Amino acid sequence: MPLLNFGQPTDGIIQVAFTCDDIHRAMHDYTKRLNIGPWFLFEHFPLADFTYRGQPCDADLTIALGASGHMIFELIQQNNDAPSVYKEVADRQGHGFHHFALSCPDFDASVEFYKGLGYEQALYGVAGVGARAAYMDTTRTLGGMIELIEMTPMVEKLFTTIQLANVGWQGEDPVRTFG
Repeated sequence: MPLLNFGQPTDGIIQVAFTCDDIHRAMHDYTKRLNIGPWFLFEHFPLADFTYRGQPCDADLTIALGASGHMIFELIQQNNDAPSVYKEVADRQGHGFHHFALSCPDFDASVEFYKGLGYEQALYGVAGVGARAAYMDTTRTLGGMIELIEMTPMVEKLFTTIQLANVGWQGEDPVRTFG
């Protein structure tokens, strides 16, 4: 199976995501206990065409992405009470594991594949880098959702930057932001 520039397989798991109520505390704890980092923080993460279960969504999100080896980890803090896939899961089971993310070279085919297996699309949005994402509600079979991420050159570059920052990282500059 071919590998992406950051070492994960094309069409494979590229990220594991968790919700939290205090992203700064979570970044500190995940770094101290799991050696994940450095973290790249995105406050008020922009998502266009953002929908939750087919309805417009105005959830305000702060996310942080960090790496351990070739695996990317995501922390998600929702900053408001808008209905969302994050609030839905946190209200049901508390904060913690939320979803796996898969790289999708053919985004539309991946969405149709999971719909064909009977999974509902719980979220759709277009990230600031122009890539589409969809969450398929696989909770009943996998204990969490699957995020399908359109693997564009910009997404691969972002994930590669995050992964390379982890190589030889000794804890300096633990939280970083992009311009």
